[in-house]
Amino acid sequence: MSSVDAQIVALHAQIASCETQLQRLRDQLFEAESHRDISSGAATGQTPLSLVNVAPSSHPTETSEGFSHQEKGQKVAKIWPLDKHEYRRYGRQLIMSEIGLTGQLRLRSSAVLVVGVGGLGCPAAAYLAGAGVGTIGLIDGDTVEESNLHRQILHSTERVDMAKVDSAIASLKSLNPTVKYVPYHKRLTAEIALDIFDQYDVILDCTDTPASRYLISDSCVLLEKPLVSASALRTEGQLMVLNNPPLPAGNAQGGPCYRCVFPKPPPAASVVSCGDGGILGPVVGTMGVLQALETIKIITKGIQRSSEPPSLLLFSAFSNPPFRSIRLRTRKAKCSACSAQATVTREALESGSLDYVQFCGAVSPIDALAATERVSVVEYSRLYNSSDAAMNTQPSIKEHILVDVREKVQFELGNLEGSINIPYSAICRSSATASTDPLSQPPSEDGWVAQLRNLAEDRPIYVVCRLGNDSQLAVGKMKELGLDGGGTRWIGDIRDGLRAWRKRIDPDFPEY
Repeated sequence: MSSVDAQIVALHAQIASCETQLQRLRDQLFEAESHRDISSGAATGQTPLSLVNVAPSSHPTETSEGFSHQEKGQKVAKIWPLDKHEYRRYGRQLIMSEIGLTGQLRLRSSAVLVVGVGGLGCPAAAYLAGAGVGTIGLIDGDTVEESNLHRQILHSTERVDMAKVDSAIASLKSLNPTVKYVPYHKRLTAEIALDIFDQYDVILDCTDTPASRYLISDSCVLLEKPLVSASALRTEGQLMVLNNPPLPAGNAQGGPCYRCVFPKPPPAASVVSCGDGGILGPVVGTMGVLQALETIKIITKGIQRSSEPPSLLLFSAFSNPPFRSIRLRTRKAKCSACSAQATVTREALESGSLDYVQFCGAVSPIDALAATERVSVVEYSRLYNSSDAAMNTQPSIKEHILVDVREKVQFELGNLEGSINIPYSAICRSSATASTDPLSQPPSEDGWVAQLRNLAEDRPIYVVCRLGNDSQLAVGKMKELGLDGGGTRWIGDIRDGLRAWRKRIDPDFPEY
């Protein structure tokens, strides 16, 4: 007999022995439950449910010697791997070869952590709960706002001001009460990340800041956890499955981490949030659903298995086709997190020496103008109201010009009467060198440069935007273009923008 044949025989014998032991444990469990039910029935005068209509099993019991049939008339309760309600609830996915009984058991015994219960986390958590993931953890320190509701589908109007985690769990329990939900009412920090992550099998990054993404990825590498990361802005989204398979740092066979793909964070000033850039609900919903799908694939295949090469999935709602995939490289040989030369260690993370906010750069409020170049909304309201009175009696007379530098789509949502719209993007594109000679200057968008230059020099220009940041930069650009006439014309901005105008002057002004 060859060594391979001997190994096969030995494995068969080991399997048979394990199955015999498993059957003995099942018999002991059944006997114990029967005694409990009989005792319970005697006390209540009822027949135990485990002994009602229980037919003898038609299947023999496998032992190390083969199959031994059960004694005639013996009543044995069939122990099914899933509860009856689970067969009904998950039946449509159980009959798929990609899931089956094994996949469903893996889902039931798995634990998934969703970091961020917003536009990504809500649909992801909903579909994971619907699929029967055993434990779902939810981390988020925010409360529900009305502006969240168009895309964060687990929240509702009645739950505005409620903690997002509590709101989400309320919806998830109504969807699937058999899942265990674990709330974390806090923002993720380096001090708590490892302790929380260690309790879960798969991590979902549903956050919206670079600092959080690096922290989550580093934690997953240190704990050898697969990471499903997604992001969305405006009409576009992206998805990556990172650290899959989740092998130790230094093992080149492991999947790349977030630092492998993005070794350096983007410039802080270039990072645009959903509040500033906008987001279409179905776009972020699509990416969240895809996160749930990838998580289910990871769990049902087995955490340590990965047959798919790493890739970056890009989604653009208004492109045709809307999806395209970019192949990613394997782990970088000198990655600071997952290579053999990694400098991101557990000690560094827990000690706080890794400052992710500093690494990504914090965007400070813009302070680009001198105090003499700015006015408050209260100061401007006096001028605005007196100007309105003058305009009502003499429409041709205007004492000043108000320039709104928001994009046209925002300007149309609501604006101050008499203001003109010159988007900041158009102002940025204008050339300072071309502005010295109006006759030789190429036509600009809407001719705004010439329009402002031809104003009387004693007519000041006030600039306003949504928050008071773009307006400051626009003032600087206008002066760079020479529209202040060498200092003879006053150009300045309205501090804190239209948000302050709504809060302090006109509460009916649209909030968005």
